[in-house]
Amino acid sequence: MSNIYIGYHFTIEPKELGSEILIAELGEKAFESFAETETGISAFVQKDLWDETILDNIYILQSEEFKIDYTFEEIEQVNWNEEWEKNFEPIDVEGNCHVRAPFHPKTDAEFDIVIEPKMSFGTGHHETTHMMIQHLLEIDVTGMKTLDIGCGTAILAILAEMKGAQPIDAIDIDNWCYLNSIENAERNNCKHITVYEGDASLLKDKKYDLIIANINRNILLNDMQSYFDCLNPKGTLLLSGFYEEDIPFIDSSCTEKGLHYVKKFQKNNWVSLKYVI
Repeated sequence: MSNIYIGYHFTIEPKELGSEILIAELGEKAFESFAETETGISAFVQKDLWDETILDNIYILQSEEFKIDYTFEEIEQVNWNEEWEKNFEPIDVEGNCHVRAPFHPKTDAEFDIVIEPKMSFGTGHHETTHMMIQHLLEIDVTGMKTLDIGCGTAILAILAEMKGAQPIDAIDIDNWCYLNSIENAERNNCKHITVYEGDASLLKDKKYDLIIANINRNILLNDMQSYFDCLNPKGTLLLSGFYEEDIPFIDSSCTEKGLHYVKKFQKNNWVSLKYVI
């Protein structure tokens, strides 16, 4: 195996959705590892598997919905653990929930979550994950049958189990997220989380007391009926992955189905909403 890599450094606007799509497309090529950065992502491919056409047919690079610039460089002997350590700092949510990597020291937080982010998103750094943690910290989820859809690294499913929710289904369409979620659930000694690879089509005939959906506006709007159909009476729906200006569209979709708005968190221009039946 080559010790020499080509590293691409992408600046992406809007970052969150664009990064997810770009990683999915690059994963179909020979890229084998990714790191989230402040402005986008870095992606790495072995030099032996690289050629100058590697970004041909990456459709998002041609999309008018995203602004993406990049540079690339040759890197010798990439130490992936070092890359993760450089890009992953521990997260503290209200002093009650800490999210850290295995190489960070244990904290005295009530909920101490250990994840190995690898190539998945949802490390807790992003505003949407942070706000969803805030919602969960406020809710008594004891005994609630829970769904974490678009689970990423399974942070929210893990926190839900730590707070007493069970059983829990965690679903993500991305294979790396699926595998990483399984690893992280095991790493945190979770016994009640089942991870699935797929989308809302897996929800047929399922019922939940709590649904956590941190995805993006378009997918939320497309799948909102499925979420509503899956909610038990007095069920709770937590939503994030969209901007303040998207609230009227999300709220309209929720209220027309009989959901009632309860609360909003906002961090920068990102928002997270709570609804109940």
